[in-house]
Parts: sequence; C-alpha cells; structure tokens
Amino acid sequence: MRLTTVLYSAFIITVFSLTTAFTATNKTAGDWFFLGDKNVGFGVDHDVIHFGNWKDDVRQIKLKVTDGPLKMYSMKIHFDNGGVQDVELRNRFAQGSESRVIDLTGGLRHLSKIEFWYETKGFVRGKSRVAVWGRF
Repeated sequence: MRLTTVLYSAFIITVFSLTTAFTATNKTAGDWFFLGDKNVGFGVDHDVIHFGNWKDDVRQIKLKVTDGPLKMYSMKIHFDNGGVQDVELRNRFAQGSESRVIDLTGGLRHLSKIEFWYETKGFVRGKSRVAVWGRF
C-alpha cells in the first residue's frame, strides 16, 4: 500500500509539473513577447540580431530602446525562406521608448535575423540596448 501511495503521488506531481510547464509558455494573439536584443556601442554602426533556434512565427514586431538614446536609420528583416523586408525608420529614440508597430509582409512569418543601422554618436553615454518584440 505504501508503494502505491508513493507512485500515485509521483504521478500527480509529474502531471502537474508538465501541464504547468506547457501552459506557462503558451502565447495568445495580441500578446507581445520577447524575441531578442543587442547592446549597441558608440558611433554610427550596423548590427545584427540572429534568432537561431527560435520557433515562433509573428505578424508584427516593434523595437524597444533602453539604456540610452539611439538614432535608428533603417533595418532589414530576414525571413527563413530567404525573403527580406526593408523598413525605413529614421527615428530618434529616447531611452525607454519604442518604435511603431511594424507589420510583416506576407502575414505570419518566421524570422531568421534583423539587421539595423543606427547612430549613438553625440549621446553622452554612447550605448543603448535594442530589443525586438513580436506578436501573432
């Protein structure tokens, strides 16, 4: 009887752990979720955020700039099928601000990387963090 109770308790704990783990990662349409980020340095530069094994598809993205101001010129969004979407931003982001919502061409898409061109020259600290967020 004691072995049965221990096995039953272990089964209940396992089922609870698995259901909790999977429900915590579910995303619903309309919720923004973090895709990736890059710390950018002083001057005029070009950087890339690679998404690696990231598995989620998105319809829209936006950028959030933290740790310092940034002037963003443009970005290229690369999709896993080889397609590219050019986005002109020409926007000065204050620390803590975010971009407009950017609709991806073709609807629901899988991203492979984002290239962006920016400038931090003339800003006191000269460093910023660019984070990419997506939603369905």
